[in-house]
Amino acid sequence: MPARKRARTRRPRARVVPPIPRGYPTIVPYLAVRDGVAALEFYRAAFGAKELARRTTPDGKLIHGRIKIGDSIVMLSDVFPGANVAAPSTVGTTTVTLHLYSKNVDALWDRAVAAGAKVTMPLENQYWGERYGHLEDPFGHHWSLSMRVTMSRPEQAAKRADAEASFARGEHPQREPPFGDT
Repeated sequence: MPARKRARTRRPRARVVPPIPRGYPTIVPYLAVRDGVAALEFYRAAFGAKELARRTTPDGKLIHGRIKIGDSIVMLSDVFPGANVAAPSTVGTTTVTLHLYSKNVDALWDRAVAAGAKVTMPLENQYWGERYGHLEDPFGHHWSLSMRVTMSRPEQAAKRADAEASFARGEHPQREPPFGDT
């Protein structure tokens, strides 16, 4: 009698998961906020953010939110008791500015201000060749909005001289004195 071949059972291959999710950059900002659901709505209204994920507690606090602004991803959540992070609105400042490039910075600026962002540095052409300004969102996060612009050499030189003179006086070129990191 011929020997029977043993039936081989195939083990399912382990699914290979890429170490970085598809479509994600290497660095993704994760913002701590108070009232995360309102923050999702603000970023949609101000910056045209598209919501990718929203997970909330039964009482409506944001456990995790994920939005896309242009080609960039930002994550955010409410701050929960015992967390090792604080919302800028709780501590009174932040040490990070999120820089947002736009193809039409004036329209984006107007949209963000209309949605409730506070101007902390006016939008103006800067000596380095960008139209640039700073905003603070209602949750305490700082944003700089910018787009590259064509400027004449004399205009750039004049703006550079003005900025350097302000820094020499210990002032920020776009803010009222006194300027300091407090």
